[in-house]
Amino acid sequence: MDNRFGGSSAGLLQRLRPARIGVADLREVASAVLPVLSTPGLRLDMVQRSGSASVVVLEEDERRVRVHLDELADDMTRAGVVPTRAGISAALSSWVAHRPVTDAAAAASGIAVLDWRDRDQTAVGWRVVVRRGELALPWTPLAASGAPVVHRTRSSATGRAHDVVLELRVEGPVALWTHPDLPVLATAALVAPERMLDRIGVAGLDLPDMHVVVTPHRPVACAGPGIAARLAGETTEASVTLPWRALADLPWI
Repeated sequence: MDNRFGGSSAGLLQRLRPARIGVADLREVASAVLPVLSTPGLRLDMVQRSGSASVVVLEEDERRVRVHLDELADDMTRAGVVPTRAGISAALSSWVAHRPVTDAAAAASGIAVLDWRDRDQTAVGWRVVVRRGELALPWTPLAASGAPVVHRTRSSATGRAHDVVLELRVEGPVALWTHPDLPVLATAALVAPERMLDRIGVAGLDLPDMHVVVTPHRPVACAGPGIAARLAGETTEASVTLPWRALADLPWI
């Protein structure tokens, strides 16, 4: 499911039998919505060139997105966006909120978390995410960003991860780490596994050989190696199980 269009996407039946989002309807809504969403640092515009289709242009610092209006209408249709003015408006607002994260935003507020490194969801790595309202969006460095900028941004994001407030719940031999608002931030605790061990010990569970069961965008489970393997085998979601000492050697995405 395409989550760029947020809660305006309809249920399963609507996605299986999507109603067409008309280009004319999208153009009308975009003409009203984009100026409202624009800020001094964020340019949102719809450009009509002679002999060609309208193009939506999004520019913020070094990031630039250009998409033809008919392509955007097709994407909304496939996502099951409700073909009403309110539905299209909400979907367009969500699409703008999902825009690429700029280098400046990542440097100022990025947080280190674990995410999937491959499409098959078999390996994880560290990634910088930036909170934007109810979203936590990944930062992807550009080649032009430069190695010093990337290094400083990742280092700062690791430091901020220490300050993310997470909830710890111990259930028998398992310690579960969650974030109250954004599950993706639960893995921020893994930047400091020794501190996790201390908190788990204070909560009454001794895990000298702690293994973590990581499913990015979900809570993190910690247990001994046998229990962790069993937890990973019982879940229907893809996950990676790692000894806590291996976390520091994971690559950056």
